[in-house]
Amino acid sequence: MLISINWVQDFVTLPDVSPEQLALQFTLATAEVEGVNSTNQHLSKMQVVEISEITSHPEADKLNLVTFKLTEDGSKTMQVVCGAPNVEVGLKVPYAPLGTELPNGLVLEPKKIRGILSSGMLCSAEECGLSNDHSGLMSLPKDTPIGQSMLDVLNSKTDTVLDIDNKSLTHRPDLWGHYGIAREMAAIYNQTLKNPWDDNWANKVLSHFNDAPAPVKISMQEPCSCRAYYGFSVRGIKIEPSPNWMQQRLLAVGLKPINNLVDISNYVMLELGIPNHIFDANRIEGRELVIKQLAEDITFNTLDDISRKLQKGDTVISDKAGPSVLAGIMGGETSSVIDSTQEIFVEVANWNPSEVRRVSSRLGLRTDSSQRYEKNLDSLALKRTSLRLLELIIELCPNSEVVGPLLELGPEVANPKPELYINLSAEKINKRLGVDLSAEKIIEILESLDFSLDLQDSELPEWKIKVPSFRATKDIEIAEDIIEEIGRMVGYDNIEPKAPHMPLTPVRLEPAHHFARKVRQFLSTHNQAFEMMTYPMVGENIYNNCGLSSANTLKLINSMTIEQAFMRDSMIPSLIEAVSKNVKHHSQCRLFELGRTYHPADDGSEFSKERSMLGIAYYNHECSVFMDLLNGIEPMLNALSLPYSFIDKNAKFPSLVVEPNWEGLHPTEYYDLKIMGKCQGSVFSVHPMILKAFKIKGHVSLCIIDISDLEQRPYRSKVKYKPLAKFPGSQFDCSVVALKSQPVADIIQVVKRIKQKQIQDVSVLDIYSIDENTQSVTIRSVLSDSKQTLTGEVIQDLEQQIVKTLDKAGYPLR
Repeated sequence: MLISINWVQDFVTLPDVSPEQLALQFTLATAEVEGVNSTNQHLSKMQVVEISEITSHPEADKLNLVTFKLTEDGSKTMQVVCGAPNVEVGLKVPYAPLGTELPNGLVLEPKKIRGILSSGMLCSAEECGLSNDHSGLMSLPKDTPIGQSMLDVLNSKTDTVLDIDNKSLTHRPDLWGHYGIAREMAAIYNQTLKNPWDDNWANKVLSHFNDAPAPVKISMQEPCSCRAYYGFSVRGIKIEPSPNWMQQRLLAVGLKPINNLVDISNYVMLELGIPNHIFDANRIEGRELVIKQLAEDITFNTLDDISRKLQKGDTVISDKAGPSVLAGIMGGETSSVIDSTQEIFVEVANWNPSEVRRVSSRLGLRTDSSQRYEKNLDSLALKRTSLRLLELIIELCPNSEVVGPLLELGPEVANPKPELYINLSAEKINKRLGVDLSAEKIIEILESLDFSLDLQDSELPEWKIKVPSFRATKDIEIAEDIIEEIGRMVGYDNIEPKAPHMPLTPVRLEPAHHFARKVRQFLSTHNQAFEMMTYPMVGENIYNNCGLSSANTLKLINSMTIEQAFMRDSMIPSLIEAVSKNVKHHSQCRLFELGRTYHPADDGSEFSKERSMLGIAYYNHECSVFMDLLNGIEPMLNALSLPYSFIDKNAKFPSLVVEPNWEGLHPTEYYDLKIMGKCQGSVFSVHPMILKAFKIKGHVSLCIIDISDLEQRPYRSKVKYKPLAKFPGSQFDCSVVALKSQPVADIIQVVKRIKQKQIQDVSVLDIYSIDENTQSVTIRSVLSDSKQTLTGEVIQDLEQQIVKTLDKAGYPLR
């Protein structure tokens, strides 16, 4: 948004600071200034000259050598090459000397034109930045003094324009006009804000209204998005160019002057921040306007000559012929003034911001009006805007006449919003900001921003602060908003940063977080597994590839894609799919995920039941990884201090994480995991047929554990200090014959059940295949005693006891 400093200074006297300093201070206090531009600088360098001689250019038929006087007495002259068709002796025109930067960005430099040097140029109105007329030189009145600056000729001024970032003003609708910016700058520099629109002014303008019947009637049909509406009629209008001062201000802020009525409409919007619309009263069919919602979809031609599709429920302003204005956004083709306009109807309204934003976004139509209405404007500012419009119309159309009263309607006209009061104390303000401001200083800042305080009872611990209506538009709502106002006016750069004075106590992790951290640390450090995070939304296709049914799976009613239509009730699809993506690049991998599964609620309600899961996947292209997975899970469970055991399938204790009849289970490589007396998980290899559906060549083993109950259990480490053995021990290795279908873990359990404290540890040392059905398993037993050195007799007795026990259990020595 472009803001003219000259315009702002109509309302506040700014200190003598550079434009850059002004922009910096405004940025620190209010909103970001993206750029600082100067206007009319070229006019200050241009001067009036009089053409005294014209000769033809020797090398070009359409060019002339023009000599002109720079002074009244003709003592100083200059010659330039000129191709304007209207050049003639005695004509007074603008001259731009070398070094002048024209509005189009061209900087004049010495230049030879067909061999003759031209110093500067004689200018058209377009080159002066005053209009689009480039047909010839700009002819000035004959009584214009030679040598006078074009800035003085036009009674204009140089100006500084601030380019303020719109996004930083999105919560401040009061700053979308020059008067609002002036109020901010008055507060920043502690200057007095001038209010030219006081009660005396309002009464003077209101005196133009009369009791004559309103030429244009206005009505409203509920429901609609109109919050407040003001309108009045004026006749005796003459369409002509607006005065130079108004054109210059509009040009400075990036708007092209059109005619006096259009320029007045834009000028008031940029001055007070409230949009408005001017109708040609003779083009209003039936001389009646109705604010209503559309009853059906229609096609509507807007002022930009584009046909747009409006929907049922959109608010429009209609006459007898149909919709004339799309409320809060843009008028229609028949709603604007034209060159023959003589009678007008002026509208100033406020609309529901959410509806304006919705319709504007749907149509892709962003206008100056819609941008302002989207910010939630103050309905109490509409009457002043109406009177300001009438004042300028009377000034620029002196023969005009107001017909009828000022029409007022709308819910916020009949019942204005209640005033907003916020209680706040100086002590709370200073404590929150970390400053020591006096009560007088705080009151001064608030009053400079138009906040008012009830100071009648000075004994009260808190002030009762009244929020001005233009800030009570969802901008200021709570005490902290007012504290922010004071802080930015003091200047955040003037507040000394201090550490907060409050006790800092360590926060212990919740049991679930501690459990997850232990799992992550162990699997990544000891098992060299990578953690992954997969989407809990899966598709029906992946369920089919896994051989699982999605019949009882929760289905999303607003899924983004068909591949994310269900909430998973098992970790199996996610784990296998993750492996399938990794096998393209790796011959082996280890992955794990701490995720959730989702199940229908037991009570039949709409809410789902969530279960926390730990899923681990091992893959190897060459050989089975089932034993590796088992050997990796055991130390993890020991580190988590969880009592566990691996058990075979048992119908009395079904697995919580996998269906026992799932076709994807390997026929032999399967164990259920019993933790704390419940079958909380399963360890298994995936059947090759399932892997084939995912194009996985190799071996995949999964471990899935339901940790919903485990993660809520407070962690208690059962690790006890045990000193290193002081006495030497012995290792006993023996190879026994066992069936291949017999789990090796059973052999280890046989030795562990021997009630001899000297047997400290038992493990598998080697496995050797004998034939198709049998294998040789080498078991290593560690024998030691913490109190004495074992004698040969004791060792021999223990060895014999181990061999006999294994043989009795059906595992003879090889």
